[in-house]
Order: sequence, then structure tokens, then C-alpha cells
Amino acid sequence: MREAYHVELDQLAQNLSTMSAQVADAMERATTALLEVDLGLAEQVISDDAKVDDARAECEEQAYALLALQAPVATDLRAVLAAIHAAESLERMGDLALHVAKAARRRHPEPVLPESVKPYFAEMGQAAVKLARQAEQVIQTRDVSAAKDLEADDDQVDDIHRHLFTVLMDRDWAYGVAAAVDITLLGRFYERYADHAVSVAKRMIFVVTGRMPGYGSDEDLTV
Repeated sequence: MREAYHVELDQLAQNLSTMSAQVADAMERATTALLEVDLGLAEQVISDDAKVDDARAECEEQAYALLALQAPVATDLRAVLAAIHAAESLERMGDLALHVAKAARRRHPEPVLPESVKPYFAEMGQAAVKLARQAEQVIQTRDVSAAKDLEADDDQVDDIHRHLFTVLMDRDWAYGVAAAVDITLLGRFYERYADHAVSVAKRMIFVVTGRMPGYGSDEDLTV
């Protein structure tokens, strides 16, 4: 009985890891669609979002079944509770990649981004995907040190996000209000995506240590 119980716990962690890989792939494709005006990739991200939603539902169903039937305690209880919260963050990461893909589709065949800001979004996209891949590894290994490293990588996304406002406020901005609005929203999507990846890592720290690292102003993470 207990062996089957731990198999179920391991399967829950594996499903979370798979979710993290899904949302990393989604943001990677969405970023490519944004930068290269690739409608096919945008449509793929949009259609695949249902798989992320289904994965969250499966994780939550597993977690609640474990709570109801096995009454886990200590580390096992923390693992189940962390899985519920992590699945929510991962689904939101999928939603944010979806928003990026929808922006690319909405403006097609015109590009969403002026050439001058494309390098910033290429860098943010690369950093965001890296964070999701790191979160995947942290879920698998429960490596506290690796989980803490995500915060430093998140700072890169935050720095670019802040710099975009400087670009938009420059008196030489020549691309109009619509482009500025798109860029503001897209920058926010990447910034929140990265924050949610850090949230997943912090949940794994909680599993191992029993202590939840502080979130500061990002405690209430929303899309």
C-alpha cells in the first residue's frame, strides 16, 4: 500500500515536470511566432493550450485524491500542497504564452514588434524559456540551490522589462500608440511568466525545507 502511495507521489511530480516542459515549449514557440511573424506557430500554441489546462486538472485531481485517501504528513503533505499551487502557476505560464501567440496572430500578416525592440523580446523570450526549463529540473531534483538560482535569472527579465519603458518614453519613439500598447502588454506577459517560474521553484524549496521563501511584492501572482 505504502509503495503504491509513493509511486503516486512520484507520478504527481512527473506530471508537474511535464507541465513545465509544455509551458516552456509554448513560450519558445510563441516568441518565435512573435519575432518571425509565423502564423502557424502561433496557431499551434493557441491550440495546444488546452493540453496545459488538462494537465493542471489531472495534477489537481491526483493531489486531492492523495489528500483524501492517504492523509499525507510532513514532507509528503508539503509535496502535495506544493503540487496544487505549482500546477496553478504552470497553467498561468501557459496562459501567458497563449497571450503572446494571440498577439502575433492578431497582427498577422503585419509584425507586432518594430525592428528596434525585437532584440529585447528575443532576450526576454530566451530567459523566460530558460527559467521554465530550470523549474522543470527543480521539480525533478528538489535541488534547493538550483531553485534559488532562478531568482537571479528572473532579474534579467525584470531589467529588460523596465528598460522597455525607457524605450517607449523616448521622444524619438516613432511607431505610434498601438505599437506602444502592444509592447507594454507583451513585456508584462514575459515578466509575469518569469515570476510564475520562480514561484514554482519556491514551492519546491517549501517541500524540502518546510519554509516558504518570501515573495515581496509578488506574493499574489496573477496573470
